[in-house]
Amino acid sequence: MRDLVAGMRYLGQGQYWVARHRRWWGFGLLPALITLVLYAAAFTVLAFRADSVAAWATPFADGWGAPWQALLRGLFVALLCAGGLLLAVLTFTAVTLLIGEPFYESLSERVEESAGHCPPGPDLPLWRELWAALRDGVHVLLRAAGFGLLMFALGFVPFLGQTVVPVIGCCVSGFFLAVELTSVAMQRRDIPVRARLRLLRGRPALAVGFGTPLVLLFLVPFAAVVLMPGAVAGATLLVRDLAPGEEEPAPDREGRGRDHGGPGPDGSGTGQDVAAAGRVPAGA
Repeated sequence: MRDLVAGMRYLGQGQYWVARHRRWWGFGLLPALITLVLYAAAFTVLAFRADSVAAWATPFADGWGAPWQALLRGLFVALLCAGGLLLAVLTFTAVTLLIGEPFYESLSERVEESAGHCPPGPDLPLWRELWAALRDGVHVLLRAAGFGLLMFALGFVPFLGQTVVPVIGCCVSGFFLAVELTSVAMQRRDIPVRARLRLLRGRPALAVGFGTPLVLLFLVPFAAVVLMPGAVAGATLLVRDLAPGEEEPAPDREGRGRDHGGPGPDGSGTGQDVAAAGRVPAGA
């Protein structure tokens, strides 16, 4: 239960961080806006074609009389749109992170620097970083899609499909959303995707507490765009708890060696605003 609350706290701390550093919030909006336009077009096509897909997928109901045919195909359309929406939440994050790899890498580094110390990442060319992000994103999405298909099938179970299954689906989606968002800081620590999954499975309540509120918030129009920079910032703080990097450098006699503030107008860190957003103990 404490990990569940800790996950929510990291989400709030990330949003607070970008609220205090609006330059970085605006910086992180650009990739999300591009992805939103692409997804709005795709979902519009799905909405207009859903009835045709339902008729194609249920040919056995062609001879059914009213109201059973309409009820079955109406349920299919509702589940198709709901499944598409949940899948969009997961893939939106993956596609946005891929499009905005340089943006969110810089944002995540600034968050780590303002929280104390940013571990040096692997020295790779941009194309290799993009390829790694694409490969890892596909790996996670395939796993999420498998669970999504299971939830879709269970949605046809009377009563459970309309009550328990949506709740479980949101929690599963929240877990995989947390996996996606932590990938930026995890990749900097050179942690492969399978190890990331093991780390988060070791503390599932932390991942669900962080990701599930985002799944619900991302269902609100435009919320994904507005909250995406803060989600990356919060995921970075979560990773500092889950997989700490190298020890922070000791400050010198003049107190240098540790930057407690976020990026100012010039991108340098000043102030002490993120000190309050410190780590939650691993046992939390």
